[in-house]
Amino acid sequence: MMTFKNSVLAALVMVSTLLVNAQEPSTSYGVKGGLNLTFFTIDQQNLGSYSTSETGFYGGVFVTFPIDDFLIIQPEVLYISVGDFNFLNVPLYANYEVAKKLHLLAGPSVNYFFDFFTGKLKVGADISSSYEISKILEAHVKFTLGLDELAPNGLFFGLGLKL
Repeated sequence: MMTFKNSVLAALVMVSTLLVNAQEPSTSYGVKGGLNLTFFTIDQQNLGSYSTSETGFYGGVFVTFPIDDFLIIQPEVLYISVGDFNFLNVPLYANYEVAKKLHLLAGPSVNYFFDFFTGKLKVGADISSSYEISKILEAHVKFTLGLDELAPNGLFFGLGLKL
């Protein structure tokens, strides 16, 4: 099982590697953040289940690796804080330009919960869209679907800044 120190170290190594590789001319990197709504479904065994939601924030870094004029590979590392939960969300997107300045992103994600039952890895699937407001500023909306038991779903609204 991955410990807190190991997960933070792995995230820092990944970010450092991505930022070093981002020095290539066609590659870009940046920061993003915003508001998230996280939805939990809690199973109470014989009493049934109920759904609840929490509002929080997120922030992190991203790198874009262009494949051709329309397709980009975009890994991200996001720190998410919602209620009593703090976790890392690490998606790996295929970013496709569907119209001028409008992108559709989809891919798997791994979440590491720092304090959710003593640290757990959860797998998810993310779908997102982004709109380029300017050459360096974009607005995005993202939905995360938790695929594991007790994995939350989330809706994210935010801005990204290319550096």
